[in-house]
Amino acid sequence: MYSIVNTATIFGIDSKLISVEADISEGMPIFEMVGYLSSEVKEAKERVRAALKNAGYALPIKRITVNLSPASIRKTGAGFDLPIAVAILSAIGIINCEKLPSICLCGEIGLDGKIQPVNGVLSMAMEARRNNLQIMIVPKDNLVEARLVNDLTTIGVSQISEVIELLNEGVFEVKEEALEIEETSQEDMEYDFSMINGQQALRRACEVAISGMHNMLMVGPPGAGKSMIAKCIPSILPAMDSDEQLELSKIYSVCGMFDERGGLMKKRPFRSPHHTVSPQGLVGGGQNPKPGEISLAHGGVLFLDELTEFTKSTIEMLRQPLEDKKVNISRASGSFTFPADFVMVAAMNPCSCGYYPDLNRCHCSRMSIQRYLAKISQPLLDRIDICVEAPTLNFAQIALRQKNESSADIRLRVERVHEIQRNRYKNYDFKFNSQIPSSHIDMFCPLKAEEAKYMEEMYEKYSLTARTYHKVLRVARTIADMDGCEDISLLHLQEAICYRGLDKHYWEEGI
Repeated sequence: MYSIVNTATIFGIDSKLISVEADISEGMPIFEMVGYLSSEVKEAKERVRAALKNAGYALPIKRITVNLSPASIRKTGAGFDLPIAVAILSAIGIINCEKLPSICLCGEIGLDGKIQPVNGVLSMAMEARRNNLQIMIVPKDNLVEARLVNDLTTIGVSQISEVIELLNEGVFEVKEEALEIEETSQEDMEYDFSMINGQQALRRACEVAISGMHNMLMVGPPGAGKSMIAKCIPSILPAMDSDEQLELSKIYSVCGMFDERGGLMKKRPFRSPHHTVSPQGLVGGGQNPKPGEISLAHGGVLFLDELTEFTKSTIEMLRQPLEDKKVNISRASGSFTFPADFVMVAAMNPCSCGYYPDLNRCHCSRMSIQRYLAKISQPLLDRIDICVEAPTLNFAQIALRQKNESSADIRLRVERVHEIQRNRYKNYDFKFNSQIPSSHIDMFCPLKAEEAKYMEEMYEKYSLTARTYHKVLRVARTIADMDGCEDISLLHLQEAICYRGLDKHYWEEGI
């Protein structure tokens, strides 16, 4: 007696279709499972045996062999319990369903036969649709998530007995259930720029950064408002389109962080990992690689507060993702690529006590300041487009009661600049000024004679590299778009150079 059932396993943030084969034959009574299995998958046989017994279906006293194919892919997770149970029940004749080849199943089974939710159902449903399967049977708690995928009949179950009855009847009608979706909007933000007094230069730098999706570093003493301003940045990010929502939801689904009550994720993410985060926690990895914080921030903001407190080897791992907008992880089980298209916003103090270069308050030695700033390498600084100072606010600025410009007003301007970039780069594989390849710099950031001469002077004065020179031009391109100018003027270049001047002030000249 033989049967085969379809399921899927998570591979990175995608899924791969898996065939669960069950064979019942004469021989020594044994329940054997093969197919490159992780420990939690090997344990499935005990869960399945007890669940079927408690549901009134004892396994035959025969040789039971279950194979999860293809054997070259490592199988992880508890979602194989349900397909293994169905494959065995089909092999012994308890389930007789002609539509099994067009059905994909997943779910963990408790010892009492209850179907438990699993991670990554959204990715699995997308893989089932891609392989032209027509029906997906999932745990009831994952039903809303599975129904986010169109052109696929999805049915939620809560007990193994329901699955048996459903498959034997062969009628797969989608019940119109009252699925509660919590509506969210871009306006539901805890932090808004209207809450920020003073710091006009910093507000301007934030608008430039988000308008061109540039990375930004804020340097200033404690209490200057760096963290609060960073938390306001998501409120000026434009809304995500449907493709972005689906990709981000898939990442969170695989990590077990997807709240299906809200449907597809509509708010751009804001991730702020603590400085004790491990390298795998930041960029992803592990024995069975999972996305890290940079992938959870995909399409949004990754905020690194107290940048110098992060382990140097950890933040140095951001170099490649900041350039490529993705992270490649290789393991014995395969190579994985996780998306990491985020805006990095970082904040740090200028020295250990936080008050340099105010020598009336800062008592750090020259060597102490050098050691502190040396925690941030020049190659990493070169990948940050905008470096801006956050000065201390005086009492008059803090106590100011005038109405500040709101995030909604700033977001309208940001959306206008994003639309300009979409139209300009519609025939290319990049979308924002920060992503202009070096080979296209001359095409999209041309300079006239006066501007070219100015940049030549600045190149020598600030000891720019080819990378930082191109970053200045990309930022200037964004500032020109904000002003509605087709050509980059001298004023645009001067502002862009100011955002690199602080870098030189602290790391080269300031000590």
